[in-house]
Amino acid sequence: MSNDPTTDAPGREPDEPPQVDDSTDATPDDLGSSVDASGDVEIDEENAEDDLLGGLRFESTGDISVPERLVDQVIGQEAARKIVKRAAKQHRHVMMIGSPGTGKSMLAKAMARLLPPENLQDVLVYHNPDDSNEPKIRTVPTGKGEQIVEAHKEEARKRNQMRSFLMWIIIAIIVGYSLLIARQVLLGLLAAAVIYFAFRYSNRGSDAMVPKLLLNNADRQTAPFEDATGAHAGALLGDVRHDPFQSGGMETPSHDRVEAGAMHKAHKGVLFIDEINTLDIRSQQKLMTAIQEGEFAITGQSERSSGAMVQTEPVPCDFIMVAAGNMDAMENMHPALRDRIKGYGYEVYMEDTIEDTPDMRRQYVRFVAQEAEKDGRVPHFNPDAVREIILESKRRSGRKDHLTLKLRDLGGLVRVAGDIAKSEGEEFVEREHVLEAKKRSRSIEQQFADDYIDRRKDYELKVTEGSAVGRVNGLAVMGGDSGIVLPVMAEVTPRQGEGGEVIATGQLKEMAMEVVDNVSAIIKKYSDQDISEKDIHVQFVQTQGVEGDSASITVATAVISALEDIPIAQDLAMTGSLSVRGDVLPVGGVTHKIEAAAKAGYERVIIPNANEQDVMIEEEYEEQIEIIPVSHISEVLDHALVGEPEKDSMVDRLKSITGKALEAAEGSEAPSGSPSPQ
Repeated sequence: MSNDPTTDAPGREPDEPPQVDDSTDATPDDLGSSVDASGDVEIDEENAEDDLLGGLRFESTGDISVPERLVDQVIGQEAARKIVKRAAKQHRHVMMIGSPGTGKSMLAKAMARLLPPENLQDVLVYHNPDDSNEPKIRTVPTGKGEQIVEAHKEEARKRNQMRSFLMWIIIAIIVGYSLLIARQVLLGLLAAAVIYFAFRYSNRGSDAMVPKLLLNNADRQTAPFEDATGAHAGALLGDVRHDPFQSGGMETPSHDRVEAGAMHKAHKGVLFIDEINTLDIRSQQKLMTAIQEGEFAITGQSERSSGAMVQTEPVPCDFIMVAAGNMDAMENMHPALRDRIKGYGYEVYMEDTIEDTPDMRRQYVRFVAQEAEKDGRVPHFNPDAVREIILESKRRSGRKDHLTLKLRDLGGLVRVAGDIAKSEGEEFVEREHVLEAKKRSRSIEQQFADDYIDRRKDYELKVTEGSAVGRVNGLAVMGGDSGIVLPVMAEVTPRQGEGGEVIATGQLKEMAMEVVDNVSAIIKKYSDQDISEKDIHVQFVQTQGVEGDSASITVATAVISALEDIPIAQDLAMTGSLSVRGDVLPVGGVTHKIEAAAKAGYERVIIPNANEQDVMIEEEYEEQIEIIPVSHISEVLDHALVGEPEKDSMVDRLKSITGKALEAAEGSEAPSGSPSPQ
């Protein structure tokens, strides 16, 4: 076996680094990022900016042409697609990190289809007459492997026929002699049996000379793509099958028990491993060796394989490695393996969202057409149904003027809507089908959360009118997409121990418990009371456990109200994180929280000013509730507290302490911060 040293394969350092031809970097048009008007499809450029369809005019998504190349069908990941095309041309490894459903596996498959199939090879494994435990490896052009094996089998058949003919001649002579001359029938039959078994045993040695076709690429039209996600060592690295007959002439030849692993099957193609950090550390080390050398010998990988003494010559595995995972994948990934990928390839971060532009909306129309075409069992979508899909994409992005790129989940919504339309015998999927699909396509976690929220309504302590001291209507998210109202109550009592304590109940999780402790800093700074002489009790009512810090302003408002004995308006709900300096920081799930407050009958809701751009509530709720963005705890108290003299005194005190009263807060920039999951 030999390898061409001039080949620019990963793991080999050529004399000169290959030059990347910038002219091959695909332009947006080359990558299929635009949807052209053809046939019955027109583009209304004048109204494209305000149209959810980006100005496209069509009867159904069946009018939209779908690109033939898989790489052109990936939506939104422009940078990743360019890198994939370049990596395929230059034979580079790629690591893709990002959320599930953003197109990592699709891009890996697309890379395999970009590789030239004419470079494929067949791999044969031969018996080694010098050492049967070290089978020989030979690579031949694709299609030649079958011919070689057939030639060896034909030669073996001819040899066996000749030996069989000779055997029957000898047996006939022995039997004839014993019957006609020696008159020893039993002895003749015994001698014939010995001759028969001797020939059959020797034939096994002849069969062992037939090589095994380890890799057969004769019928491949594209380069191989091997998904080794979650593969055990034998499936990834190759193995030697268990042989129950180890001796007596009945054993299977060593070379015939050799099995190729995924990385050998990916030779001249793409090896894709998602969740790379879950791969066994030893497998990662061996994978690193294969990347470096471009070949890897096959031996037994498990206690059931009989390969302890069998190890082939190095088997070629010149593949492109595409490793994928979430952000935590890099933590448990072998550092040397990651270094190999970085040293001989690219690292790509897969975006979760993309800016909402007319061109991107047109791509989403094409996405719906693609999903319907790929599925083949659902009708195409009419324009109103596509508009609802794009609206849902905007909501799922969680950002103003953005669209989600978690298209696997969105594709699931497309298929469920199509199933509903087909079950009703409709020619096209309509908007009502998409709305129904949104209800039916909820995850198990979401269904549980919605069921819990629904049952909770029968017993919830909901107050939407009047005012109360130490009681605030907080907001949280369950299941990812379901908002709930979370009442928070505070009570101040004389201290029972050496110093005042903040005591929280309600099955609080670790992060929420830390929030309660941090809020005490705000209370000490802004309250006129000496809390060292008091115990402060905070209760999260009717919750199965709070995670995240989005209840910070809720807790602070409730405690300050209890300390100062100032009532809080109960027609108001709120959400927001809080810094120790009193700045209101952004949180996650703000749209779902606002909708939950509107459903519960609240008239106003306080949210962080930085989250104002993320609000994308349904039209039916827009007139039901007033949204109040705030930047500082002083603004929260100004809107939440009732009773003018007491409230004005509190705000004046905040102004003297921090210099951040309402007037100053309005002119300041929104504080930066990472949205919380609650």
